[in-house]
Amino acid sequence: MKRELESLVTQMHAGGITYSEAVREFKKRYLLEVLASHRGNQCKAAKELGMHRNTLSRTIAELDIDPLQIRAGLKRPPRSVRPVSERTHLRQF
Repeated sequence: MKRELESLVTQMHAGGITYSEAVREFKKRYLLEVLASHRGNQCKAAKELGMHRNTLSRTIAELDIDPLQIRAGLKRPPRSVRPVSERTHLRQF
């Protein structure tokens, strides 16, 4: 993992990405990952991150993360739009 990070940093530097842009993008991606693992639950995510929920909420706002999108992306789609699995399809015959 360390090599991958070093490679990524090298690519970002070569690509002209500024330090502040890189830090912002890292924070955003990291928070999205933790929030997704807790299904959008900010209290649980904040506890894992070692910060107060209000601090997490403020950081989410600063990074323009929409918590509703996180929750919406984790919900199962309605039955009407779920793909029909091969198994279900075979049971019909």
